[in-house]
Amino acid sequence: MKVSALLVSALAWMGVAVFGSFGSQEAKPGYQDTPRLPEGKWRVHDSNRPQPPQVRPGELTAPPSDALVLFDGSSLAAWKSGTQDAQWSLIDGAMEVNGSGSIATKAAFGDVQLHVEWMTPDEPGLQSQAKGNSGVFLMGRYEVQILDSFDNPTYADGQAAALYGQYPPDVNASLAPKAWQTYDIFFRAPRFDADQVIEPALVTVVHNGVLVHHARPLLGATAHRAVASYSPHADQLPLELQDHGNKVRFRNIWARRL
Repeated sequence: MKVSALLVSALAWMGVAVFGSFGSQEAKPGYQDTPRLPEGKWRVHDSNRPQPPQVRPGELTAPPSDALVLFDGSSLAAWKSGTQDAQWSLIDGAMEVNGSGSIATKAAFGDVQLHVEWMTPDEPGLQSQAKGNSGVFLMGRYEVQILDSFDNPTYADGQAAALYGQYPPDVNASLAPKAWQTYDIFFRAPRFDADQVIEPALVTVVHNGVLVHHARPLLGATAHRAVASYSPHADQLPLELQDHGNKVRFRNIWARRL
């Protein structure tokens, strides 16, 4: 698809270089038999949903002085896998998915600012959702997708920085495999009154220094091939990193309760 003149102008004003739409529009991975999202225009993981334009991201960021450090490269002490300590591999100051299962923080969080640095492996034989797949789950249920989305077409609401199954990022700020990337996530937890959600969760995501979601209301807990919905839960729950079978690495993870 072509980038609109308005978007080009806005990105240029922000100092962001736009260099065309991302990926092939011919492959069209995704589905046409899934339910429609509430606005009615697109299906969940719709194969016809336009790909976000790609932008060239900036440099990685350092943690602030008041951060609660969840991973500094030396220990998995802040993480667990079920009732056991986390067993992901420690390699070169990073932790790597190794097939032992998803991991969650021992601490619980509600409203939070979260910084995560991640790297996808080079997997030339794989494509779409099979390539560099992982995810950051806020409160263990609201996912910001991790994927190798550099020249790797997939359905728009499943690419890197998507609020999985709900909203694609506004632009694709992905770097190539084996490059370190950043998420800075600002999350406001949903508010419940007994069994009813009275305020949806709100998510802002900055991917590699580029704003890709701004105070976006979530439809509910992440689902695959289904429309998300809410179920009541505690005010604070652990953060989770997904083991999806790809050797994704993470480093420099910190959080600030808001």
